[in-house]
Amino acid sequence: MVGIEEILALEHLEKDIFRGAVHPTALQRTFGGQVAGQSLVSAVSTVDESYHVHSLHGYFLRPGNPKIPTVYLVDRIRDGRSFCTRRVNAVQDGKTIFTMSASFHVDDEGIEHQDRMPSVPAPEDLPDAQTVPKLAESQFYQEWKNWDIRIVPAEQSASAPDLAAQQRVWMRYREALPDRPLLHICTLAYLSDMTLLGTSKVPHRGVKTQTASLDHAMWFLRPFRADEWLLYDQTSPSAGFGRALTQGRIYDRDGNMVAAVVQEGLTRLEREPDSHESKNSRENKTGAV
Repeated sequence: MVGIEEILALEHLEKDIFRGAVHPTALQRTFGGQVAGQSLVSAVSTVDESYHVHSLHGYFLRPGNPKIPTVYLVDRIRDGRSFCTRRVNAVQDGKTIFTMSASFHVDDEGIEHQDRMPSVPAPEDLPDAQTVPKLAESQFYQEWKNWDIRIVPAEQSASAPDLAAQQRVWMRYREALPDRPLLHICTLAYLSDMTLLGTSKVPHRGVKTQTASLDHAMWFLRPFRADEWLLYDQTSPSAGFGRALTQGRIYDRDGNMVAAVVQEGLTRLEREPDSHESKNSRENKTGAV
């Protein structure tokens, strides 16, 4: 399996122009977390080390082709005294597949508070998917063998009755990563897209839908390590008109809220293809958002 450091490594083509390599995958489209993570890497590469990334906002515009490389074009929007901003366009075959704005901030002092981490079983009390044959053979766990992902069973996690959809997941990268905070941030951007949209399906088990990430926003709140356990507390407050809104709060093992995520995704019902449509026409319909 290709490691996260190799996935996030970009080739520097020219000033503010980078290229991500092609990596083996069983997915038909480029994984959204990969595009977001690589976009953030390209933005970070143009910012002075005194600034720390604190937020990103991205839109998935077209499905990516995992068999061709992605080129990242960085626009230096602003370099201020406390904040700086970058815009990144991810391009394949001359077309933008993803666009992202990232904001960076120097450390300041201010008020402090946070929500309390929910009470859930420890990750050690939940089975490792790679030790459960039925899970280990699934496409999801085959694709992300390098990640230790343990879904908290609903019956072992207290949930508020007024929440429409919820799931909680322990996650960490299996191998030790270097002590480079920006690598952990970009790794978390990659990780954050894995299970979030699936939260919208929790009340609709068995309903077949066409799904794809539409937009993705993250705020990085406190230091963390992606190779240590992180609890991803996810909810989907609303779904309708073929789209679902999802949101997540990420905590470290000590209960510190380290990041927050909001995403909207496509969740329209699968349609039976018209018997008169050509094979190519059907493939084009299912391949476009």
